[in-house]
Amino acid sequence: MSNHSRKYSSRVVDGHARAPARAMLRATGFTDDDFHKPQVGIASTWSNLTPCNMHINGLAEEAARGADAAGGKSIIFNTITISDGIANGTEGMKYSLVSREIIADSIEAVAGCEGFDGLVAIGGCDKNMPGCLIGLARLNRPAVFVYGGTIMPGDNHTDIISVFEAVGAHAKGNMTAIEVKQIEDTAIPGPGACGGMYTANTMASAIEAMGMSLPGSSAQNATSQIKLEDCRRAGEAVLQLLKHNIRPSDIMTRPAFENAITLVIALGGSTNAVLHLLAMAHAVGVELTLDDFARIGKRVPVLADLRPSGHYMMAELVAIGGILPLMKTLLDAGLLHGDCLTVTGNTLGENLAGVLPYPPGQAIIRPLDNPIKADSHLRILYGNLAPGGAVAKITGKEGLSFTGPARVFDSEEETLARILDGTVQKGDVVVIRYEGPKGGPGMREMLSPTSAIMGRGLGKGVALITDGRFSGGSHGFVVGHITPEARQGGPLAIVQDGDRITIDAEHNRLELELTDSVIAERLARWQPPEPRYRRGVLAKYARTVGSASHGAVTDAHEGGR
Repeated sequence: MSNHSRKYSSRVVDGHARAPARAMLRATGFTDDDFHKPQVGIASTWSNLTPCNMHINGLAEEAARGADAAGGKSIIFNTITISDGIANGTEGMKYSLVSREIIADSIEAVAGCEGFDGLVAIGGCDKNMPGCLIGLARLNRPAVFVYGGTIMPGDNHTDIISVFEAVGAHAKGNMTAIEVKQIEDTAIPGPGACGGMYTANTMASAIEAMGMSLPGSSAQNATSQIKLEDCRRAGEAVLQLLKHNIRPSDIMTRPAFENAITLVIALGGSTNAVLHLLAMAHAVGVELTLDDFARIGKRVPVLADLRPSGHYMMAELVAIGGILPLMKTLLDAGLLHGDCLTVTGNTLGENLAGVLPYPPGQAIIRPLDNPIKADSHLRILYGNLAPGGAVAKITGKEGLSFTGPARVFDSEEETLARILDGTVQKGDVVVIRYEGPKGGPGMREMLSPTSAIMGRGLGKGVALITDGRFSGGSHGFVVGHITPEARQGGPLAIVQDGDRITIDAEHNRLELELTDSVIAERLARWQPPEPRYRRGVLAKYARTVGSASHGAVTDAHEGGR
């Protein structure tokens, strides 16, 4: 191996003075030969608390075998995961976005302390993906990300979103308790991340398009043999990256982020991709803004008929070839940068050179000349309600504009109760505020309210806006990430019941139909609410987190973003 292959581990284990370190490592199984090998940390997000991650211990072991067989010395360590599917709709969901930072911090801390020369990170649930990539970007050591894989569909083509929407259907009287129980019992059949083009599959696809995963990694079933092979190859690939000194900063360039955004749009992916890609770009020192999503969105169509807005699940896309044929189509159309370097050591264009098209007759991915939507479903909105920007997910199926009276709530729980009891009516614009990064704190996902709206049959009759965010499984006429958030004195804080609000996805506007003088008068009278937490991780997060329009990062330099 070249000298730079042991740039960090040599400082920890070489020389007489490092005998104590070697003694500790011998107890874990190191031999004399192992101290001369590059050390590869395997960051596992294994946990038995969620199906997204329950199998990742086995994947980590495969990645370790790959690294060892290629001449490295693997060391498996754990970082955390939480489960959005379990926590959604509860106070506990405030820890979800926070966990992205904890994952990044822990990977940085362990690898930085122990002197790993390279890394493999394996993620399953939503925040795992950006958390791992932020940690890898900060360290900037040769690394590969592996996605844990997607779950298989449940009975009758159900998934976790089917369960959430069943709750709303039951509240309306359209589904019996027994029917809800049947969906609950069978929608989640085993290991793997949630099955639609929700946040986990969205972010895994974006990371592959960016070049930080091996080709095909983002579109594999969690329990498949090919996923085990993906892990072994990832361990091997790190040794090649070490040999050639290829680091995340060489791969995660601005054009690579543009590739990620392009694929997210073509797949009809989650609004969370905006938040997470901004944060990942910040970690690697790439300038990326909301306006880049708007610019790219003007020329990239939505092509994938995938849940939540579409019909199919990720496992069905896997069965026809995954995302590689779609990426080849986008590349051939000039919509991807083919010269971007990837973790294979080759460019994206070289990786895609031999990819075959989808089989004839498939209906999951549309051709470019017959898109589901001619431009992006991710709309970046501005206006007097969102002077710092907001992110909408509007496929066009709900229409492109909505005007109605505000129905204002100061928490997710209050909103859900009023949706389920029928207070929220057709024509309303539901406003959920004080759920932003600082105000929540934690910027919870409004999956329970949006699912209840859909379940009650109000998907085309009610809009919802918030300074919180949405699950990748949310659909309907929804606008989130409104900045400045209410807790920071954004205009959302002074909206009152009955105020008329217009959402215009054609002109990308979010407007409160009040004069500037009335808005200014209300803001002058507004007082910020008391912090909800004064100690612990949520209090610390609220003090350090920045604007959602800049990725809600916690390590922006003073005076910066």
